[in-house]
Amino acid sequence: AVPPAPAAPAPVVPAPQFADDRALPRDLQVRRVLVIEDEPQFAHILYDLAHELGYRCLVAHGAADGFALASEFVPDAILLDMRLPDSTGLDVLQRLKDSPLTRHIPIHVVSAADNAEAALHMGAIGYARKPATRDELTRVFARLEEKLTQKVKTVLLVEDDDLQRRSVIQLIGDDDIEIVDVASGEEALELLRSRIFDCMITDLKLPDMQGSELLKRMASEDIVSFPPVIVYTGRNLTREEEAELHRYSRSIIIKGARSPERLLDEVTLFLHKVEAELSSERQGMLKAARGRDRIFEGRTVLLVDDDVRNIFALTSALEQRGAKVEIGRNGREALEQLDRVKEIDLVLMDVMMPEMDGLEATRHLRADPRFAKLPVIAITAKAMKDDREQCLAAGASDYLAKPVDLDRLFSLLRVWMPKMERL
Repeated sequence: AVPPAPAAPAPVVPAPQFADDRALPRDLQVRRVLVIEDEPQFAHILYDLAHELGYRCLVAHGAADGFALASEFVPDAILLDMRLPDSTGLDVLQRLKDSPLTRHIPIHVVSAADNAEAALHMGAIGYARKPATRDELTRVFARLEEKLTQKVKTVLLVEDDDLQRRSVIQLIGDDDIEIVDVASGEEALELLRSRIFDCMITDLKLPDMQGSELLKRMASEDIVSFPPVIVYTGRNLTREEEAELHRYSRSIIIKGARSPERLLDEVTLFLHKVEAELSSERQGMLKAARGRDRIFEGRTVLLVDDDVRNIFALTSALEQRGAKVEIGRNGREALEQLDRVKEIDLVLMDVMMPEMDGLEATRHLRADPRFAKLPVIAITAKAMKDDREQCLAAGASDYLAKPVDLDRLFSLLRVWMPKMERL
């Protein structure tokens, strides 16, 4: 195993520089906004503006404090910086959106860092860049107010299959949701030229155009507003298609046995629905959707790689998710570890290694009946066209190219972990 890295010094989080409104008794007539911002001077500017606009304001200067305040006070809205001393703003945003208690809260980012695309994908309602003028900050509060006062949310559903359309309407329909459904891309564009939608769900296979073409036309034509888009498709996508769609859409869901839960999860996120107000059946579906992220807890991953930097980076990422990691430095060590360690759930197998490479090791373990169903994800530095075929022919379950994209890795782990039956 890799020797533990020396403990990093604790980040310095600024002490509170001024008293905020947390000690005031709760007044249901007055909205509360939480500012998570490590620059005391800028935090004070937001605090003063919040008061001027009739809000009460709570202030946190670090990620941990911000998440704790959000969980304790459940404010009406949050203003979030991306560069915080003890963690990233994206990490805070993810934690807030993962928590049933806080995920409905509209979060607007105000930051010098350029993480707009990632933040909006994760459910932020807007992104303002520092240095921001007073007018720009006032517009940020106006955007929050717009979300908070909105009684009915509108969803545009673009789906030509009647059965699929009815099932989606039944899945997400509610008293405070208006669903406008159309069967073609042209009908969708016609509506988008004159109406604002809070969220859009589209299939990729439409009678008059591909969903990808619809999204491109939305980006280039004169529409009122580009809503958060959820692509809901039955088609498996290539990596290139996925990357292209992610330029325009917030989420891509492949239709399958568990896809309704994921679709409900994404829609409630982008519509800022309060989870506790949903039916118990829907709350159960959301728990099931998110439970798949908890699959890392208590699982054992065998990481086979001869590069210490890769081992350290991947071990850290997996352990943060709750997985236990065993190490093999080459194919031979991997086979030894499989004999030694009981209940390994998945193997991450580098292809290029000394002594015994990953392809040979994969062939060996597949020849053993004990490991016939063991998920093996091959990792290779080469971007050759036939790599995937070689890996799959050797018995790998799936394939990942270096440098490893952690989001894609976790996505693959979520796909393959549930398929693992304890042997």
